[in-house]
Amino acid sequence: MDSNYIFLNTFLDVSEETYRQLLNISKLKELKARTQVSKTGEVPTKIYMLVSGMMRAYLSSEDGKEYTKSFFTPFSFVGAFTGLIQKKPSKLVYEALTDSKVYELNFIDFMTLCKKDINVSSLYNKILEHIFIKYEERQLELISMDATERYLKLCKEMPDLERLIPQYQIATFLSITPVQLSRIRKKLKDIK
Repeated sequence: MDSNYIFLNTFLDVSEETYRQLLNISKLKELKARTQVSKTGEVPTKIYMLVSGMMRAYLSSEDGKEYTKSFFTPFSFVGAFTGLIQKKPSKLVYEALTDSKVYELNFIDFMTLCKKDINVSSLYNKILEHIFIKYEERQLELISMDATERYLKLCKEMPDLERLIPQYQIATFLSITPVQLSRIRKKLKDIK
């Protein structure tokens, strides 16, 4: 069975007809590493379902410093949702960290389909609930876990983390400096 169809069914029982409708408004795209699918200051128009590879969302300060907000692994929904919903420029950059494959959907086409098909609308609601829960979990991690605990949790969730993602991106995601991350790594290595 199609792994994309299985993934969508983790949110809601999606009929084959609904799945076909979603496929009809989407396009499978291959992204090279460092491809930006949404940029700061641009009004986004697309949402993506990541099926292979790794992506991230980050904020870039005026002095060029980057702050990683999120990492995305298969299967994830990726997009500047605030900008899409409000029809305003995104404050974040969304980019492929590795060569990746995504299904790209035009957000307006998707919302039109939501208005026509209650099943698609219900799926969208479940996806938004999932995104909200993930966002709240992330906020709770930041206020309740120390940096080592956050790092260990991230390593568990993303076993290829060290190989695929530069240290400074990991550090900014954990809300620490690269030096602090090096110390945490060394301390954990010494314990083993």
